[in-house]
Amino acid sequence: MKTKFFTIILSCFIATSVFAQANINNYKYVIVPDKFDFLKEKDQYQLNSLAKFLFNKQGFVAIMEGSDYPNDLVLNRCLALESDVTKDSGMFKTKLKIELKDCNGKVVYTSPLGESREKEYKAAYNLALRDAFKHIEAINYKYKPNENITSISTTSLPQVKNEVSEELAELRQEIQNLKKEKEAEVAVVKKPAVETPKVVVPQPKPVKNKPVKETTVIEGASNVLYAQEIENGFQLVDSSPKVIYRIKHTNLKDVFLVDGSSAIVYKKGDDWVIEYYSGATLKQEALNVKF
Repeated sequence: MKTKFFTIILSCFIATSVFAQANINNYKYVIVPDKFDFLKEKDQYQLNSLAKFLFNKQGFVAIMEGSDYPNDLVLNRCLALESDVTKDSGMFKTKLKIELKDCNGKVVYTSPLGESREKEYKAAYNLALRDAFKHIEAINYKYKPNENITSISTTSLPQVKNEVSEELAELRQEIQNLKKEKEAEVAVVKKPAVETPKVVVPQPKPVKNKPVKETTVIEGASNVLYAQEIENGFQLVDSSPKVIYRIKHTNLKDVFLVDGSSAIVYKKGDDWVIEYYSGATLKQEALNVKF
């Protein structure tokens, strides 16, 4: 009876491993986050770097989140699995497991728990993660392209870029129109009021000083700004905390309108930029925003 039960359990394990292997083998890349949720800092205890190293060791092409992605991955994010490491509670053991999701957020693989009895955090996390990776090693990963993944159409990408460019152009045109409207309001001639006689007071001869070059500075642009979610967008505050900007969502990803100003804030590469007109000159300033 025990032998039969053991055989059933072993068969289920083998079937699960084969299924996981068939799924994982269809993905070319693994993206490793720069911070795990159960830790306080990016790459704390070098655990994220260790995960990237261990994925590469098992034959995957591991990429750290936020780094430059290969061209085929930029065009088709479904070529990559997104990895995560989670911690389970335990009084005397550190327990970690590895989770892999596809581009739609569906879990493709979850490893059994890796464990360590070490008391020092760095050693405990290191050993528990290596223990969890033993189960991935058993899968014997080898990339095998899957037509359902590799054939995802990317021909619409240029069209999306064109649509984004057109909408940005429309936003800039709206900013110019708002600027012209404000200038027109200022230019309205008001009926002169009755002037009262002016008393001429002799003024002391002005002292000539060397001209001082004026520098335009946007408040908060050089400091770290923290994004706090509000209705229809975010407010960006400094460390005091003082609200520097209020930005509102648009139909474009990572593009916001600045509340009360004819300016926009958008993401350019890995940086955030505020764009506005100063006179007839279009200016850009980098923002250090933490979302």
